[in-house]
Amino acid sequence: MSRPPTFAPPACARSRMLETSRGDFAVLDAQPDGSPRGTALLLPGYTGSKEDFIAMLEPLTAAGYRAIAIDGRGQYESEGPPSQEAYVQDELARDVLAQAAAVGGPLHLVGHSLGGQISRAAVLSDARPFVTLTLISSGPARIAPEQRDKVKLLSEAIAAMSMTEIWEAMRAMDTPEEAALNGDREDLRHRWLRHNPHQLLATGHQLTIEPDRVDELAAVRLPKHVVSGEYDDTWPVPLMDEMAVRLGARRTVIDGAQHSPNTDRPVETAEALARFWHEHEREH
Repeated sequence: MSRPPTFAPPACARSRMLETSRGDFAVLDAQPDGSPRGTALLLPGYTGSKEDFIAMLEPLTAAGYRAIAIDGRGQYESEGPPSQEAYVQDELARDVLAQAAAVGGPLHLVGHSLGGQISRAAVLSDARPFVTLTLISSGPARIAPEQRDKVKLLSEAIAAMSMTEIWEAMRAMDTPEEAALNGDREDLRHRWLRHNPHQLLATGHQLTIEPDRVDELAAVRLPKHVVSGEYDDTWPVPLMDEMAVRLGARRTVIDGAQHSPNTDRPVETAEALARFWHEHEREH
């Protein structure tokens, strides 16, 4: 579970609903002073939300970029239907394309973890709205065996327990370090309770079966960037090293970060993204 430092947006950002042809999505829309050099669309991971990018918004706008972090359908403040079929990857990819159309492009597309695989599916469907693609801690295929086991346990729990009961059970299993991080953070609990369980079931299953589509993505003429921390228990770092080579992508490893460099080292991660974008700007 990602742990954003706060759920309060910085002064450069406002919370709003993005109206699209496929429904409304909750976003944090951060604007730089003056005309933006470009616009980025930021997609969170499994059990995450737009707040996972909150500490990156100020450094991104300081670099001259507009940054829009999105709750996908069924995530936190974006409503979603009570049907697993609504959250299959193709549907979520179509959402991204609708979001891109509503914002207006070309856009720098960024996906963390699950969001990276949804971003990949969107680009493979239609790369025209995007000027670059950045995958943060998002590997070439399905997640590591230990993580597949965790998703299976969570799916079984969702079938038998309420979201409140699952939250309490997860907190009871926290290590002392995790307990210190979670503390009494009501914002994390509130986010968990607002996630649609059908979304968690469908996207969790997708993470356990995702095929390797790296060669397909490599064939798309779009600058690509693979970012990770120094350690990752969801996709091993050497696997992401290899993926970057196969993609012909820029590779950045964020010192001191693990699976969520966007929350572990947000300033350094934002700087890495901005450097990459500077090299691939297009007239808007």
